[in-house]
Amino acid sequence: MRRHHDDEVHEDEIHEHDRGLSYDLPVLARRRMIRLMAGVGAGLVPLVGCTADGTSSPAAADSPSASSTGAASSVECATVPEETAGPYPGDGSNGVNVLKESGVVRSDITRSFGDSAGGTAEGVPLTFTLTVVDAASGCGTPKRGAAVYVWHCDREGGYSLYTEGVADENYLRGVQETDDRGQVTFTSVFPGCYTGRWPHIHFEVYGSLADATTATAITSTSQLALPKDVCDTVYATEGYESSVDNLDPLSLESDSVFRDGHDQQLAVVKGSVVEGYTATLTIAV
Repeated sequence: MRRHHDDEVHEDEIHEHDRGLSYDLPVLARRRMIRLMAGVGAGLVPLVGCTADGTSSPAAADSPSASSTGAASSVECATVPEETAGPYPGDGSNGVNVLKESGVVRSDITRSFGDSAGGTAEGVPLTFTLTVVDAASGCGTPKRGAAVYVWHCDREGGYSLYTEGVADENYLRGVQETDDRGQVTFTSVFPGCYTGRWPHIHFEVYGSLADATTATAITSTSQLALPKDVCDTVYATEGYESSVDNLDPLSLESDSVFRDGHDQQLAVVKGSVVEGYTATLTIAV
């Protein structure tokens, strides 16, 4: 069952699923209990760090323009935490269903597709690779032939298909089938930071491409978090001005989604503003 936090805060609107900390506490407690039970059931297996290639996470970079580590070096191989799809999924659960449209299966998600949309999302280039693995195998077995649907906001914080001004666009959304290594790679732009949420990328994992393009049988719904040092560097560039003030009062520890733990969701990010960034994350399902 999906949990529903508000994915965006408006002064004049409170979504049904934005009920505050008192609503979240029972859910957060349940997730912590599930993780604890998973550790006991696995016989207290050694902790491992998961990156896109299945190795432990590298050491922290010397500079945010060069590299930034996300996941901690010692992280239990457990199922990625279930998170909200938010108000703007585009998977048919909240209005429009982009998954059934021809053209959604693609690696470059910077441009809109179809006859009615022709926009391109601007921003600092970001290429991100997600590796889907079997949690029951200790993260050692890639999920070949699964599918991943991703979506995120543009540099102004707007979501295609929903936000005024970009509701006719469908950029920054796409689906791919995992390869023999369980990987999918998307070409995109670095998302902005909007009021009330830490910078993130949404994703849904499906058992197959057929399941994804019919929007059925979701295996997992979660979010990828981006490291603060990289966000600070990107948001100092043109076009991300509003993200600076929006990010300032936030932290991963206070974010409505990541505050109960983000070890399995914080991406490893490398690169620079000039050359673009790459992000990697392993998703255990």
